[in-house]
Amino acid sequence: MALASALVLALALIAAPAGASSNKKLDPDQIGNRDVGKGLNFYSIEKEIALGKQMAQEVERDAKIIDDPVISEYVNRVGQNLVRNSDAKVPFTIKVVDSDEVNAFALPGGFFFVNTGLILRASSEAELAGVMAHEIAHVAARHGTRQASRGQMMNIASIPLIFMGGWAGYAVQQAAGLLVPMTFLKFSRGFEEEADLLGLEYMYKTGYDPTAFVDFFEKLQSLEKRKPGTMASVFSTHPPTASRIRDAQKHIQELVKPQAEYIVTTSDFDNVKSRLARLVNRRSLGDQKDANRPTLRRRPDGKIGDESDKSGVDPDERPTLKRRPE
Repeated sequence: MALASALVLALALIAAPAGASSNKKLDPDQIGNRDVGKGLNFYSIEKEIALGKQMAQEVERDAKIIDDPVISEYVNRVGQNLVRNSDAKVPFTIKVVDSDEVNAFALPGGFFFVNTGLILRASSEAELAGVMAHEIAHVAARHGTRQASRGQMMNIASIPLIFMGGWAGYAVQQAAGLLVPMTFLKFSRGFEEEADLLGLEYMYKTGYDPTAFVDFFEKLQSLEKRKPGTMASVFSTHPPTASRIRDAQKHIQELVKPQAEYIVTTSDFDNVKSRLARLVNRRSLGDQKDANRPTLRRRPDGKIGDESDKSGVDPDERPTLKRRPE
């Protein structure tokens, strides 16, 4: 009976309105003095950071991280400035991934990756900052672990515990769920809308023109119209729908006080974008040259030669012939 009551209470917390705390979310002046990550969550902050660190290590094993110091320092500087003007309660580690996809993603606990494709597609620092602010908002509001907790609670409520082996079985299932990172990246529509709102506030508080956020998503929508199917990969975890663009425009009109000056772009952004473009072009040219270049290897006799001779047969694999004594 006590267990059933606990489940009912937990489910009620999932559906409960944010109440007074939601009013603070509508006030950029309250940033840093509000708990936007409040809600049902089975993960402590420490566990969330450990989980994100484990996932980040997996990402770094599979992805190529840009180690150019100028590019890395710039992207980290922009991100950390946004973090300082956010509700985040964890430190952020920000790295640039060598990927053509126009995307960025933040793992639980503040492990944040920005694709080179996003930097090259953005027209200004404010556009880049808008996407980064949206991802920082996911971490600040703890969307990854909150959503995972909701899913786990729904499973508990809908499946008799006897079939899960009691609470011990639930613990095993919970641990197994940690092996699927996308569980912590694909958010509900409500969480995406909240990240849009908070991200707009974070950019505004940092000094950026919040309309750049809308401009960038409109640019991606235009790209989708010109090249249908683009959005299947671009921002697949949070597609920029027309309704979300309208909501963002409404938030800008109603929640932020117009400023005399905004940061739109900087010479640092222009320099880093140009530097990154040169780096990517050199890599592409290098790949083309490597594809057409003959492969050389060292033979057993110590000489270096083509992978194969003109006959196309590896010299080491040809039969050895010798004259029989007459």
